[in-house]
Amino acid sequence: MRISLNTSKWYDNIWASFIFFTRLPFWRLHEPPKESYRTVVEHWPLTGWLTGGIMAAVIYFGGMILPYTIAVLMAIVARLLITGALHEDGLTDFFDGFGGGGNNRQRILDIMKDSRTGTFGVVGIVMYLLILFFALTAMPAKLAALTVLAADPYSKMLAGQIIMMMPYARTEEESKAHVVYRKMNIKAGISLFIQGMAPLAPLVLTCWGLVRWDLIIFIPGLVMYFLYLLIWRRLRGYTGDCCGAMFLLIELSFYLTVSSQFFNNRQLWTLFS
Repeated sequence: MRISLNTSKWYDNIWASFIFFTRLPFWRLHEPPKESYRTVVEHWPLTGWLTGGIMAAVIYFGGMILPYTIAVLMAIVARLLITGALHEDGLTDFFDGFGGGGNNRQRILDIMKDSRTGTFGVVGIVMYLLILFFALTAMPAKLAALTVLAADPYSKMLAGQIIMMMPYARTEEESKAHVVYRKMNIKAGISLFIQGMAPLAPLVLTCWGLVRWDLIIFIPGLVMYFLYLLIWRRLRGYTGDCCGAMFLLIELSFYLTVSSQFFNNRQLWTLFS
């Protein structure tokens, strides 16, 4: 008789994802096995339910007692604190590497791994945060909250596809987290899809018939595709920094698409006024 040596629980992979992608002390309650950290991307959108939900709550309820611009700024800061600026660090390294490394694959990888931040990284992250802030403040509080709740998991779902589209660009020992994500099976892919699409429901139901859903869904997907082409052309593989950068840039395109439709749609103005 064979005895299984696998003692992992059904929730270990989910728990590992929350530990990996946030700085909240989930590890104090339970420490999953190391192998579970190879699956964290499979539950990445689920962590977006938490970060997006908190950010949406700060925008909506904060806007009731504070000037709206301050509420949006506090929401951005809240997510930075929850995630430890994990994705923003990846975006900064991405800008540095792809901005300063040219077409030299090894130089790009070396720059991205360097702990120092260069000019491309500083300018890139400042511009990203400014565009994010103004895209959110261009929408009323309720619409911004619903959009954040939808955009965070949806964008993580799209960004997570990169691990299926190309190999890891480094070895496991060279990676910052010392983890290489495993390829997803069909079950994990379906789960990822549900995690990413379900939070769209409140936005869809609220704005049904008033916005171009094809644009809201398609434009972030198009941004994901062009980022994939850029990463594949330069690196022939992905890194953790590429994943974080891809998520934030896809999410930003989601916000810009919704805010532009609100700006040009009088029916939305009436609905949220």
